[in-house]
Amino acid sequence: MKRLYMLLFSAVTFTTVQAQSKFNLLVGTYTNTCASKGIYIYEFDAASGNFTLKNTTEGVISPSYLSVSENNKFLYAVNENGNQSNVSAFSYDSKAGKLKLLNSNSSLGADPCHLINDSKNVIAANYSGGSIAVFKKNADGSITEGQQLIQHEGKGPNEARQEKAHVHMVVFSPDKKFVLSNDLGQDKIFIYKYNAGAAHEVLTLKSTVDVKKGSGPRHLTFSKDGKFVYLVQELDGTLTTFSYDKSGSLKLLKETNIIPKDFKGANSSAAIKISPDGKFLYVSDRGDVNMLSVYKILATGNIELVEQVSTLGKGPRDFAIDPTGNYLLAGHQYTNDIIIFKRDKVTGKLKNSGKKIELCSPVGLLFTKI
Repeated sequence: MKRLYMLLFSAVTFTTVQAQSKFNLLVGTYTNTCASKGIYIYEFDAASGNFTLKNTTEGVISPSYLSVSENNKFLYAVNENGNQSNVSAFSYDSKAGKLKLLNSNSSLGADPCHLINDSKNVIAANYSGGSIAVFKKNADGSITEGQQLIQHEGKGPNEARQEKAHVHMVVFSPDKKFVLSNDLGQDKIFIYKYNAGAAHEVLTLKSTVDVKKGSGPRHLTFSKDGKFVYLVQELDGTLTTFSYDKSGSLKLLKETNIIPKDFKGANSSAAIKISPDGKFLYVSDRGDVNMLSVYKILATGNIELVEQVSTLGKGPRDFAIDPTGNYLLAGHQYTNDIIIFKRDKVTGKLKNSGKKIELCSPVGLLFTKI
């Protein structure tokens, strides 16, 4: 009887582990460059690296960045389409991998490229519009028309890329008391107080932080303990480390650069992510570089280069690490594929698994629960 119990316990444990290895991978795409249907939903097995296409949307215009609700029942997407850009809300059946459009409203600015959401609001960064738009959530998960628009004004020294404000990201602080926003055009990080329940004044400016002139701040991420912020700057490959305190203040600790030494050619730094265990930092660069840089995060918050590897494609605008930390998936905007790398959880190093997903212009990757 004891042996039977142990066998049954082992079977249940194995089944639970197996179940926890399955996730949905949602991929946002550009639909104006090749034959894309919008958002693609795959089942991804984080134990094997295998994947299966479950569903796609139909006729969703350039959903370049995606954000899932905390309860996993709704998905929000930007529709990056010049002056006709929108923000869209979908109901999300994660088990079936199905999305149903609830509604879509004007983003109130051209080319939204990033968004976040919580139980009350959806907040979008308009790149070409140089603004932040805030939408309230309705009870059914749909969104109101924009209730607040914050327009940034200013420019930087790079006349081709910094001719005006270009808001590239919005991100909640770990305690949700602040929203940080990177402005590539102005070389600034804006820190806003977050008033979730307010009808219109959801964001109020607390302070701004200047970064290296001409560097073009793009994306940032918080350390797992919330004490540090890592910022990648698109135009010159700078990677900046800040300390962060709960009053919403950033303090510059160190600047480094992700461009390989002696490299000659165009760069265009893109995404920055931290491994689920909080021990490693990953940064992608596009242009002629097309490389992932891997850093070990030290107890002091400083980073130490582990390796730099080719992404095996062109235009790694975004990548994602599965929730178990076993695999890193790099999406290539220009070679129309997602390369699946096996990740060593001890060293942080990456190795090509030999598996890849082929689809049109993947530019936003998001793992969710099933």
